[in-house]
Amino acid sequence: MSLSCIFSLMEKLAGFGTTSVMAGTSESEKRFRFVVVGGGIAGVTCAEQLALQFPSEDIALLTAAPLVKTVTNFRQVSKTLEDFSVEEQPASILEEKYPNLKVIQSAVKVLHAKQHMLQTENGQVFHYEKLCLCSGAKPKLLIQDNPNVLGIRDTDSAQEFQKHLSKAKRMVVVGNGGIALELVYEVEGCEVIWAIKDKAIGNTFFDAGAAQFLIPSLEADKPEKALPCKRTRYTTASKDGSGELGSALGPDWHEGISLRGTEEVSHRVHVEYECEIKAIYSQQDFMKSPLHTQETDLGLWPVYAHLTNGKTFGCDFIVSATGVVPNTEPFLQGNNFELAEDRGLKVSEHMRTSEPDVYAAGDVCTAGWEPSALWQQMRLWTQARQMGWYAARCIVADVLEEPIELDFCFELFSHITKFFNYKVVLLGKFNAQGLGSNHELLVRCTKGHEYVKVVLSGGRMMGAILIGETDLEETFENLILNQMDLSSYGEELLNPNIDIEDYFD
Repeated sequence: MSLSCIFSLMEKLAGFGTTSVMAGTSESEKRFRFVVVGGGIAGVTCAEQLALQFPSEDIALLTAAPLVKTVTNFRQVSKTLEDFSVEEQPASILEEKYPNLKVIQSAVKVLHAKQHMLQTENGQVFHYEKLCLCSGAKPKLLIQDNPNVLGIRDTDSAQEFQKHLSKAKRMVVVGNGGIALELVYEVEGCEVIWAIKDKAIGNTFFDAGAAQFLIPSLEADKPEKALPCKRTRYTTASKDGSGELGSALGPDWHEGISLRGTEEVSHRVHVEYECEIKAIYSQQDFMKSPLHTQETDLGLWPVYAHLTNGKTFGCDFIVSATGVVPNTEPFLQGNNFELAEDRGLKVSEHMRTSEPDVYAAGDVCTAGWEPSALWQQMRLWTQARQMGWYAARCIVADVLEEPIELDFCFELFSHITKFFNYKVVLLGKFNAQGLGSNHELLVRCTKGHEYVKVVLSGGRMMGAILIGETDLEETFENLILNQMDLSSYGEELLNPNIDIEDYFD
């Protein structure tokens, strides 16, 4: 930001930008220029960018959890692909790095958007000029308030899962998304019954072919990890049992905790396809049910899962990994937020909600603009970081009265992760989303080594799935972005004997 811009900004905001107590108000009322809600990746990224852009302004970051999530080891893999780690850190680390950033640990109780004011659970009142909501999402639980049904979303729930697992012989995992995929592969010493509603595992990310490529990894012994996790980790225990949601776990959350049950078996996973939970019974209720007389060989278990395919499994506990819902609840009463079909806060291409001076980013929001033909919103870590960063840029542009265009990261969907110890890269319409029947697929598969799938429409590459060390991500990203007509290449496009990288360079 130029010096002239800063002076212009200071003139505009005279009397606004400090945390001082307002005249005639109690000490519990504070006034900040910018307030960000949420200590996850979206919120922290947004707050960091605002602190950098406005070093003379005080920024407040409100978080329900005692720790915040920060991006580390960031690496720009290609134009749109980015790889990074997520660390949990105490607020003091963030405040030391950004002296003008104040982290306040308290959940939001109520928002009065028209008055530009919000109140926290601990009774504090904050007045703001610009607000960015990054409160994330909460897990969809199969059943509420059942001690034998767990959702895994934040640090506390991961620790609760670890406690259950350390005494368990068998668990039932319900769901087919990222958390479920990680769990069933990482857990050892405990039999896993995996119930999914789809015909193949990982339906959110893969097609049936990719699922078949990965299935042998569930049956084989896991390879030894080459290096121990060197990431700094902090653990906390809830003191008040308030049930406040912390920010979501990092993409490699399982590396920092022991995921081992009581059995000697290394890895035992049984998949039940095309089914969901029909009923959940406690041991006492199951003994009284008709199922007990029909299923006499199930044994005694703390909880029983009755599936829609008619099968019943006894287990020590059930993991509900059936997705998340945007955490909008604290902000809706008394306000006029426009919500999307998935109940997320609908945002414009400048990350603005329908309430004045209120922005949103990450899992709590839903993109309300007409998306690029190659992009779709998925509630993933990469998009949380991108949205938080872009929301801060939009706030800066608004304050300085500067124009801003939709960021390039929204031009092409791209995500890099790891499942079943394989590197996984997803690009564009990787599962032919929205293309109907007007597409063709090219597939190359080497068992135990790599799986490559390309989605073509009208001879142009629209998406790709790369599993394993393919080194094709940058080349395919370029081919998708430039929409080159590939009709003449046919199946040669995936010929392993052709160095496609050099060919298109």
